[in-house]
Order: sequence, then structure tokens, then C-alpha cells
Amino acid sequence: MPSNLPWLYTGRAVRSFATAFLTVVFPLYLAQQHDSSTQIGLILTVGSMVGALLVATVGIVGDRIGRRPVLIAVGLLGVLGALALAASSDVVVVVLASGLGGIGRGGGAGSGGAFGPFFPAEQPLLAASVAPEQRTRAFGRLGFIGVLAAAAGSLVAAVPTALHGAGMSWIDAYRVVFLIGAGASLMVVAASIPLRERRHSSSRVEAGVTEPAAAGDGDSSPVGLTTRQLIGRLGFTNALNGFGFGFLGPLLTYWFHVRFGAGPAEVGVLYTVVNLVSALPYLGAHRLTDRLGAVRTVVVTRGASVVMLIAMALMPSFVLAGLLLNLRTILNSLGLPARQSYAMGAADERRRGTVAALSTLPSMVTSSVSPAVGGALMGIFVDVPVVGAAVFMAANTVVYYLAFRHSPLPGERSG
Repeated sequence: MPSNLPWLYTGRAVRSFATAFLTVVFPLYLAQQHDSSTQIGLILTVGSMVGALLVATVGIVGDRIGRRPVLIAVGLLGVLGALALAASSDVVVVVLASGLGGIGRGGGAGSGGAFGPFFPAEQPLLAASVAPEQRTRAFGRLGFIGVLAAAAGSLVAAVPTALHGAGMSWIDAYRVVFLIGAGASLMVVAASIPLRERRHSSSRVEAGVTEPAAAGDGDSSPVGLTTRQLIGRLGFTNALNGFGFGFLGPLLTYWFHVRFGAGPAEVGVLYTVVNLVSALPYLGAHRLTDRLGAVRTVVVTRGASVVMLIAMALMPSFVLAGLLLNLRTILNSLGLPARQSYAMGAADERRRGTVAALSTLPSMVTSSVSPAVGGALMGIFVDVPVVGAAVFMAANTVVYYLAFRHSPLPGERSG
């Protein structure tokens, strides 16, 4: 339903705006409370596990009752999570609020809020709202809007520094930012209310109906895989990617702080630049996919981005490391729409939410483990976040190619 597109784009924009600054300030807020790198890693790990359960719930429930209600519910959880962080520093509250509210995670700089509990409902809705040949372009536009909004949101990461300079305590300054995040989540709820879903009397589903088919071996996808096979292959490749992202995503801000002494304002400016330079590649991603096919586009861009990560660990300054982060994110911007479009295009339309959720659940689990490992090892080897990310993302690239090289989308060549 094309009428959904403006509301989906609006919801992504507001969510990306908030995700950008919350991803920066959350680990620094924990550090300001004198938590060690190990404690920060554990908090991020447990919060991620809570978030993983939420993602699975959103995908499965969304296929049964519709994607619009779960988008509204997740938005409300974001409001409650941000308000809880603003009101309490109790560790249990912090963990539950960050996990259920999606605070401090969202794919990192340049992802434009493409991850988290919203996407198992958002992606099927978007895929059902456009023709198949326009799907990658639509995901590209969604990413473009997200990163531009995130560029603006990254500037909010400087608010704690400004408020502290005006005489407010660091903790209270960070809590003001959480209140801004609560307001943004409320706006996401408002943008989800006008969404519409087609409902059919048959068992087939498009954009979410009440009774999806079972995810058995009888469900076949347009690429010749059963739903179970597709979930299994995507799940395994995403598990490797999750290990890498867990090292890179939430700990990257802390790595910049430890390695180069960068504070929230400096990292916020860097993430603003990253989001700005990565915006345009999203609009051109469909051209690369048209030329190479979705699978090869993912493999080529992911392989090149791994090289950028390895080089980051060798850089002697914040500026040079930031430059390579920009290059890596540009490559990611070219490949991400193809990866999202492939997953939705390869899935039985009745099972898109379940495929999105269950195939990503391994990533959520593995990404919840690596922050604790990375945080503990940073005291021994400070570059663990970027090196660990490079190792697992390289493995993901190889396995993704082997898993899908003979399963192209309709109209694409295999290889």
C-alpha cells in the first residue's frame, strides 16, 4: 500500500534521530557512573538478550495480529524505557529499560536505525507496500532518510557537554537526553497509527493478516528454499555478523574514548559526518544491485568494509580512524538495502515477519555476548572491538556467499 510509505519513512526518521544520540550517550552515561569496561559490557549483554526476546516476539506476533499494532506497542516501550533511564540508575532498571526500549543499539553510525525491535514489523510492511522490482529502491530510500535523520540526531550527543558546562551535573545532563529520547519515541507511536494493512479471507498474507501459514518445510520461498531452510541459512550468517557487530556497535564509542580520549561531543560530531556521507550511497544501492545481484552486492561491499575495519586498528589518530569509519559506512550503505531486500524477497510473503525475526535472533544472541567479552578484553588489548568485528564479519561474508550463491532472486543470475 503506497500510502504507508510516508508514515514508514517518518517513523524511521524520528527513530533514527533518537537512536543516533542514544547509541553515543548510553555507554558514556554508564562510564560516568564509574562502571568499568567489564561492567559496561555485561550491562549491554543482558540488555541485548532482553532485546532479542522482544525482536522474536515482534516478528511472530506481527505475522498473526498485524504489524501496525506491534509497531505501536514497541514505540510505547521506547517511551517507557527512556523515562525509566531518566528516573533511575538502578542496574536492574537500566538493563530492562535499555533492552525493552532499544536504548543504546540500532546498527551503529550510518545504519540509520535499521536494526532493533521495530524492523521485523517495519520491513514486511515496506516490502508489501511496493512492487518487487521497486523493493531495493524503497529500502534504499528508507536508509537514506534514516541516516540523514541520524546525522541530526548525533548532534544531540553534545547536549550533555553543553549542559555540564552550564553547571549541571553529568548524570543529570545525560538524563535530559533520555527525556528527549522519550519524546522521540512518542512521535514514532504517532507515525505508526495511520499505517494500514490489507487483510484477506484466505491464508495468504500481505502486509500482515491474522492467520499466517505454519513455518514448515511445505512453505517455499521465491528462491527455491523452504522457510525453514531460509531461516536457518540467514540465521547462521547473521549469528556471525552479530558477533562482529557486538564488538563494534555499542563498544565503538567507548573504544574512541579509551584509544583517543574522545568525548561525547567529538564522537557525536564524527557520527554526524558518518551519517551525512553515507546517505547518498543508499539512493544508488539499487543500481549496484541491478548490476551484480543482491547476493554478490552484499558480499563485495561487506568484504571491502572488513578491510576498512582492520585498517582502523592501525590508525594513530582519532581523525584518521574516523576517516576509515566513514569509508566503511559508505560501503555498508551500498550493501544494506540489498541484504534487506533479499531477505524479504526470498521469504514467503506470509512469513516475512517471522523470517525477519527468527533469522535475526541468532544475531541478537551473539551480539549480546561479544560486548561482555570485548569489554573484558579491552583491558588487555584495546583494539579488540574493531579487530573482533573484522574477524567475525569476514567469516559472515564468506558464509553468506556459500549459503546463497545458488539462490538468486527471480530475474537475477546465480553465482
